[in-house]
Amino acid sequence: MAQLSTKIKEYLKANSVNEVDFTTDVLLQDDMPNGVSAPYIKEWNISGVAKPSDSDLSAVESDANTAEANAQVIATRVALYGGAIKQLENIIENGLDAEIARVAQIKADNPKQ
Repeated sequence: MAQLSTKIKEYLKANSVNEVDFTTDVLLQDDMPNGVSAPYIKEWNISGVAKPSDSDLSAVESDANTAEANAQVIATRVALYGGAIKQLENIIENGLDAEIARVAQIKADNPKQ
């Protein structure tokens, strides 16, 4: 199950809003104690887009799950690519084609959904 913030991002994307600030635009709150999570939208400050209902959020659940899975894949890829220095060293030592092949293999081993 996707996080509420991810579902909100997907809901907004479906309504042509590509950026959201969770400190001003949408405020989330979780009043449940002991790590039991039940976050909800405390404040909705997105003009021109209605606050989503539970069914609106359920409708974007699949897209939100994909977004979260892809975010994890991207984080894995970034870690495997290494920093710019590692990439430049590989280019200098092995040539640009070798670096392109290495990056392509990392992408093949870690596909997005």
